[in-house]
Amino acid sequence: MGPVSQGHGAMAFVLLGCLLVLAKFAGLGPVENLSWWWILSPFAAAAVWWLIADATGATKRRAMERERKRVEDRRERHLKAMGLDTTARRRPRPPVDGPSP
Repeated sequence: MGPVSQGHGAMAFVLLGCLLVLAKFAGLGPVENLSWWWILSPFAAAAVWWLIADATGATKRRAMERERKRVEDRRERHLKAMGLDTTARRRPRPPVDGPSP
């Protein structure tokens, strides 16, 4: 997944908005003649992006995934500190067929 699909798209809008505001104040090139509506529109796009991400649950899913990874990393770190194998998984028990006659 690319950086935009991981939730960085809104930050790109904020960065673009900051660059446009700075260029407007500095009077650089064609940005100097743009309306303030165009200059500030990336900030509105970022707000809409965040609203959609929150409404669809994407933000919460990313937070839950980070938490799961943090817990798993801590578990592996503690197992290594105790000298236990972190890659070994418990073997399933063979099925019990009952007592033999």
